[in-house]
Amino acid sequence: MQTNSYSGYLTVSSSKALHYVFLESMNNTDTDPVVVWFNGGPGCSSLLAFMQEHGPFVLEDGATNITENPYPWIARANMLYIESPAGVGYSVANRSSDLFTNDLQQSEDALIALGAFYEKFPEKKTNDLFISGESYGGIYVPYLAW
Repeated sequence: MQTNSYSGYLTVSSSKALHYVFLESMNNTDTDPVVVWFNGGPGCSSLLAFMQEHGPFVLEDGATNITENPYPWIARANMLYIESPAGVGYSVANRSSDLFTNDLQQSEDALIALGAFYEKFPEKKTNDLFISGESYGGIYVPYLAW
């Protein structure tokens, strides 16, 4: 399974950055949609979905080997996994006050992060955008869409 993949930080403020993993579609990266994915909790890393649900590889519960996922979402979509809010997973908050958040603040941070994503990948601005998630991510999704 071959695709371009990227990982890094999307700057939200001088003291916050959200970690992301971006995988380009295996079908047509120029026209396939960008799907933003959030896991919830709050406090659950979106890398859970990346590594156990719909990423290109999976690490099953109790397994010692990573295996290829026969049905990865990158088969037809560009996937952007964002670890949010700041302090979750590899996302960082350099001030302790940044670790106290609410749904509105999380959505504002996610919107800034999405803008930073498009600065890194301007060629994706014309692709359709879908925002998705599970668990408490179901709160993040409509707040960001709003």
